[in-house]
Order: sequence, then structure tokens, then C-alpha cells
Amino acid sequence: MIESKTYYFNTFQIDAAALDRLVTEALSTGGNYADLYFENTTYGSLLLRDGAVTSGGNHIDFGVGIRVLSGEKTGYAYSESTAWEDMLASARAAAQIASGPTDVSPYGTRNPSRGEPNPHADRYPIGQPWRGTPMSTFLPFLQKLEAQVRSRDTRIVKVIANLAFQVSDILMYNSDRELKWDTRPMGSVSLTAVFKQGNLTENKSTSRSFRCGAEMLTDALATEMATEIVKGIDDRFAAKRPKGGQMPVVMGAGASGILLHEAMGHAFEADFNRKGTSIFADKMGQQICPKGIQIIDDGTLRGNRGSLNFDDEGIPGQKTYMVEDGVLTSYLHDRISAAHYGVRPTGNGRRESFRYAPIPRMRSTYMESGIAQASDLIAEVSKGIYVDEFSNGQVQIGEGDFTFYVKSGYLIENGKLTQPVKDINIIGNGPAALADIRGVANDLAIDPGAWTCGKEQSVPVSCGIPTVLIGKLTVGGE
Repeated sequence: MIESKTYYFNTFQIDAAALDRLVTEALSTGGNYADLYFENTTYGSLLLRDGAVTSGGNHIDFGVGIRVLSGEKTGYAYSESTAWEDMLASARAAAQIASGPTDVSPYGTRNPSRGEPNPHADRYPIGQPWRGTPMSTFLPFLQKLEAQVRSRDTRIVKVIANLAFQVSDILMYNSDRELKWDTRPMGSVSLTAVFKQGNLTENKSTSRSFRCGAEMLTDALATEMATEIVKGIDDRFAAKRPKGGQMPVVMGAGASGILLHEAMGHAFEADFNRKGTSIFADKMGQQICPKGIQIIDDGTLRGNRGSLNFDDEGIPGQKTYMVEDGVLTSYLHDRISAAHYGVRPTGNGRRESFRYAPIPRMRSTYMESGIAQASDLIAEVSKGIYVDEFSNGQVQIGEGDFTFYVKSGYLIENGKLTQPVKDINIIGNGPAALADIRGVANDLAIDPGAWTCGKEQSVPVSCGIPTVLIGKLTVGGE
């Protein structure tokens, strides 16, 4: 949502002249770029456990972060107050940290964007405001969600439903005299059910998260989540741990995109490549996977959890092709890495809050659809595994090695899905897995769950993938 400039000036008790004075003070010791990041975030949550409200509330986070860049030095300081003396002290502290001469060219787009934000181009309008709405208003949705879940399976012994939302007013200004503002909503619903069958217990979770207002809390959403939470639970109880070894792996469309995010996406972030710590640091312009494959990081999807009108450096949100026709064509850049490589920023400078300096981070990372049918990819495999839910991934950026825990999947035997499997790990190497893609289906799905990416700081993201066949990965089983 994009309000008027006056709204943000009033929220932070600031004006244009004061913004100029702050960046001037921040550059007083020799820095060549400075920026200001003002934030006013309202958080709310409501937790329903077995029909009873066990926690809930609201709180506000408010402040400004001031960054000064001088060559390879970054000075950063923040204030939880926008009183003039407090902001001035933070600007001077950041300036002192980054003090000293530099011969590095200015950090910016080289074509400063001084136009005002356009409300008609807003990627996340708010239909029903979160702010100012009593928390009790949202309780009937959670109660309806729980009732729908319990009505679907008599084995359910516990249901936990949680609603969380945040709305952030953001104002950004820098020494290139770029002024940007934005109001970012986020609503998330998570659901966990525990099932008991004889002496066996299984649990399953699902979530939905969108950049929108409380209009997301519909009967249709409750039905969708309740249906999903019980889907496949019979297979969960019947699942076994298979024999391990190297074998073909078919990754199901949607949530399997977390493997793409972790095993490949992080290695495309430009700070890792600028410092030479990424396995892809020397592969720009090279063929890294078969022709026809496109891998994208996208900040432009309307209402998507990872989307942004502007990143946290004021760069307009955009769609970035990292891999085109199998060739690595772009890293994910903030202003620092863009200046290093002599390219324009890609809108990937992100931060957890005003307390953190921005760094290159993903938004919505996915692979475009191919031309195959998902059923045909499965039919190609005589002995392998199909996986569709991952968790607890670990990745070594420098080597590209990854390990993911698989929550659910199936054996593939003679081209057909057979025995449900669980408690296995998928182990591989990012570049090797990309190079070994044997087929990509035409069924891209971007998962709507509440994904959060941690890299020194946490930011909301999303991920997706079509059904993909990888020729060989290591399956850790019996």
C-alpha cells in the first residue's frame, strides 16, 4: 500500500530539509554514500490451541537506521527514536565507523530514481486493514478453521491454529536524493494437527502467507487449509524408511522449490560471489544447467510474500533472470555488489528491520515451467524416489553441498509411485544437481506458505518449482 508522502513525514516527524541535514552529517567524515531507513511496524498475533485462545497481542517497532559507505567500510547505527538529537547522534556514529578517504565510485544506480512511488503500481493493496481492527474480530476465522479440521478426521487429537500479521510503514532517503516510501502488509495463518492411530502418532502442518490485508481470512481459505492438513495422512501412517543409495529423484511442484532456494539461490547472492566464497563465483556467463531452463528471483508477483514495491535500499522491485536458457546471467545485487560488478542493482537489498544494514537476499525464487508432463517424468524412472515436502535443509555455500530432510514422498518403481516413504535425507551438490536435470514439467507452482529465510537476519520469501527430474542424488535411508 502506498500512502501520501505527508503520511510518512508525519509518522516519523521528519521533513525534506531534515533528511538532507542527516545525510550531510552522515557524510561528514569522508564517506561517499549514505542512506536512511525509517520503519514503523505494527505486529499482531492470535493463537488458538484446541479451541482455547492461549496467546495474542499487538506491539509496535519504530526507529531509523543510518548507513554510511566508504570503500569497503560500512558504518551503521540506529535509533529507536526519531527525535532530532537521537538521529543526529546515530548519523555521527555511522560516519565515524566508516570514516576515511576512498576512491570507490558512488554506490547507486548511476541513474538516480527521484520519481515518487506510484499507488497505481502497488503490488500489495490492503482491502481490510489489520491495524485498528480488534483482535477478537479474527477469532471466528480460527475457530471455523479448527472446526473444519476436526470434522475431517476422527484421529485428530490436537489442533493448533495461529494468525500473525504485520504492517510496516517505510521511508527511505539517500545521498543521491532518492526518496521512496511504502506500506507493506503481511498476513500469515499456520495450522498444525496431531493424529493418533493406535500407538502411532503423526503430525502435519501447513501455512498461508500473503502481502495483503485481513480480506485474506475467507471461508475458502479455511476450507483449503483444512482439506490440505488431512490430505495424505493415511500415507503418513503407512510410510516406511526405504533403502538408501544414489538414485533418480523427482521433485514435486511447489514446496520442493525450497531446495532451489537453499541449494542454488543463496549461491547466486552477489555478496558471496563478490567475496569469492560461492561455488558460482567464477561461472558468470557459463552453461550451468541444460538449455531451456530459466531460474528467476522475482519481486513483482502481486500479493506474494516475497514481493516488494521497493527493496530496502529504495530500488524498485523487479524480476531478475539468474539463469537464462541454462546460462548463469545475473547474480542478486544490492547497491554494494552492483557497484563492485559495474551493473545496476536488482532490487535484492533487504534487511530484517531498521536495526540491520541491507544485504543481498532472495524474494520469490523459482524455475519456470518446461514442456514435459509430470507423469512422463515419473514414468522415466525405473527405481527412484518422488519427494514433495522438505524441511531442515543445510547448505555449504562454498562447496555447494546440501542436505535436506524429506517429510513425505514415495518410491518410484517401474515408472509408478508405490510405497510412501519418510525419515530420509536428500544429499547432493548444487552445481552437480543443476547440471543433472533430466526434465522439467509444465506445472510450475509457487508455494503460498510462510517461508522465512535466515542469513544473519530473517526476511520473508517464497519459492516454487515445476516437477523436476534430477538424474542422481544420494538418498539417505536404511
